[in-house]
Amino acid sequence: MKTILTRLLVLSSIALLILQGCKKSDVLVTANSGQAGALRSSSTTLVLKKASLNDTTKVINFAFTQANYGYSGASVTNTLQIDKAGDNWANPISSTLAAKVLSQGYNTADFNNLLLKLGLVGGTSASINVRISQSISTSVTPIYSNIVAMTVTPFNLTSWLYLVGQFNGYSTTAPDSLFSATSNGIYTGILNVTAGNTRFLVLPAKNFNNKYATVTNPPSGNATSLTYATEYVSSGGNDLYAPATPGYYFITLNTNANTISVVPANTYSVIGATAADAGGYSIDVPLTKYVNDGVTGWQAIVAFRAGDFKIRQNNDWTYSWGTVSPADGVTLTDSNGGNIPITAGSYQVSFGIASSAMGASAGSSSPPSVTAPYKLVKQ
Repeated sequence: MKTILTRLLVLSSIALLILQGCKKSDVLVTANSGQAGALRSSSTTLVLKKASLNDTTKVINFAFTQANYGYSGASVTNTLQIDKAGDNWANPISSTLAAKVLSQGYNTADFNNLLLKLGLVGGTSASINVRISQSISTSVTPIYSNIVAMTVTPFNLTSWLYLVGQFNGYSTTAPDSLFSATSNGIYTGILNVTAGNTRFLVLPAKNFNNKYATVTNPPSGNATSLTYATEYVSSGGNDLYAPATPGYYFITLNTNANTISVVPANTYSVIGATAADAGGYSIDVPLTKYVNDGVTGWQAIVAFRAGDFKIRQNNDWTYSWGTVSPADGVTLTDSNGGNIPITAGSYQVSFGIASSAMGASAGSSSPPSVTAPYKLVKQ
């Protein structure tokens, strides 16, 4: 009997030890709501200089402390966010940092490009806000650091992309181009689409090492304009497409959102004392060459009789340009402009127009700029 009682006591002790061990293992480590780290900036006022474009020295540095979630094993993802003041963080530029990296610096070129992508205007001071988003899980709402307010002045930086396609036999030696006046990632230009030649590509350089293409073929059919997704690839991808109807198309490639739109472009022509128009002001002579040298424009060599002429949009008189008063020989106006005098001969006519007026979205529903530059060069 004694032996049996002894065995029961031993078994009971073992059971208690097991229960105690189970109780200890049920203690869970839980995170609190978290206390965000503190952010500081090396400067709160910054005027960027184009002369320092190729200087790799950091001109701004952001440093912060790690968030505290209540235990040392928390794996925190830190994301630096920069947005225009007053935007309420609706469209920030975000940069996720590597693990345990608690600072982010930018040289002139990188920070200037970032500011231009925010839509800031070169040469003009603007207010931005900077913060750190800190998170331990995609299922947990992030916490945010203090906001650092800055006053910054970027500079404009012109950049180009290149168009090749069926219109030029995919030749990279003489491509057409898209243009961004501020290098903000949005490029525009005009493509003359001829019958059956609707396919094209956009290249960052005059080679096929990389290109903007499509994941799948965009919508086809009889659409008068197209908008679709693009991708930046080193191989693969499909050609971009313009609508099938021949004509000039205004192209907007947004490399930030990876989208492209191809819409009918407004066109411009000379009308008046041209050799093709014996009666005068009845036949339009198109300006066919798109000039992309910082001023969006059209030009053509036109034969004239002695007399006068005007330049108009879309072969009608909704918008037309004539001389300012007094005439200065370089500026035209859509506000009651006078006829442009001309002597007999062949001239290269160049006409500049704001790029916002070039696409069909501006069209006749929104007037282009009132004044525009022009040039006459006798041939």
